[in-house]
Amino acid sequence: MLKIMLTNYCMFDCAYCINRRSNDIPRATLTVTELVNLTIEFYRRNYIEGLFLSSGVVRNADYTMERLVRVVKDLRTVYRFNGYIHLKSIPGASQELVNEAGLYADRMSVNIEIPNEKSLQLLAPEKDFQSVFQPMRYIQQGVLQSAEERKRFRHAPRFVPAGQSTQMIVGATPDSDKDILRLSSVLYQRPTMKRVYYSGFIPVNEYDNRLPALKQPPLVRENRLYQADWLLRYYHFSARELLTEDEPNFDPYLDPKCTWAVRHPEFFPVEVNTASRAELLRVPGIGPKSALRIVEARRVQSLGMAELKRIGVVLKRAQYFITCKGKAAARGSRAEIAGALLDPKAFSVGMQQLSLDDFVPKALPDAAPAVQRLEARGMAADVAARTVRQEALQCLTKRM
Repeated sequence: MLKIMLTNYCMFDCAYCINRRSNDIPRATLTVTELVNLTIEFYRRNYIEGLFLSSGVVRNADYTMERLVRVVKDLRTVYRFNGYIHLKSIPGASQELVNEAGLYADRMSVNIEIPNEKSLQLLAPEKDFQSVFQPMRYIQQGVLQSAEERKRFRHAPRFVPAGQSTQMIVGATPDSDKDILRLSSVLYQRPTMKRVYYSGFIPVNEYDNRLPALKQPPLVRENRLYQADWLLRYYHFSARELLTEDEPNFDPYLDPKCTWAVRHPEFFPVEVNTASRAELLRVPGIGPKSALRIVEARRVQSLGMAELKRIGVVLKRAQYFITCKGKAAARGSRAEIAGALLDPKAFSVGMQQLSLDDFVPKALPDAAPAVQRLEARGMAADVAARTVRQEALQCLTKRM
């Protein structure tokens, strides 16, 4: 995939963006012809299978959007480009340009960026939610209208056949995981929204005091949001089930599904030979494919632990939440169960090479923030990971 910008010039001065107007950085702009030729040459050489095209905003939204449309139109109509095209629509672009772009792009996206309009006004005062959500509605209307036309006319043109997506920045504002996930849940109720992406905030403009002073992106939060997003789309969870007013952020040591299971002991144990697919999906260690295989396999035989293992169930976690033929699959102390549920990535440590034969432990980027804080204070990374894991284990054992 060729991921490229038409230009990194931008009329906006968003605090979180490296390409903001006030930054003194090298700027470049490609002409429509240059970008089309570059894409086609890469495609003919088999370097790429598709194009991901975005741009800074020059002059105004429609001027920039018109140039983007010219690129994808020339690729499709002049050069017969058959690869995948993902086009980022410009916030505030007119409906006519969005409708034309949708005839040539496989997927379009409009980035929300900040999940709260008040926070957006603080960090990007020249933007508002109206300019973001209006193009989203244009795309949705185009997709639905195209679907109706194709029911009546077999060869009616497709409009954004792969739907639309969006992205939110995590950690640039005080917004909680609950705020972000509930907005995602609302977006997924729209028939054309296929994916919401989450991007950990990277402090590229450290001089701006409106931004949090982060030493590195909040990768743990980003990962938890992706896990919760998966639960919304494939496990039939709701945002209100996963996060509450009392607990508005995800646990850095437990994945969201395990957190829900610990919070709802009354739901368990689940009998695998009689439970519905929806009930099976609530069990840690059982995914959509495993749940479907269980439902199909138990039609011909009663299932025990051996059968579940062959099916692909992660028994290390699931065994404490299920029964097989009326008998508990496994018994363990609260500490043993807590140890099985803790996410090992939260305590991940690698090795950093200081010289040819000198290696020291180093906390990985997706380790829990507590591990990284202890390491920053001078504690060895492996010792910090063990210390934090022990404390997390004790806290989780008390909660169960």
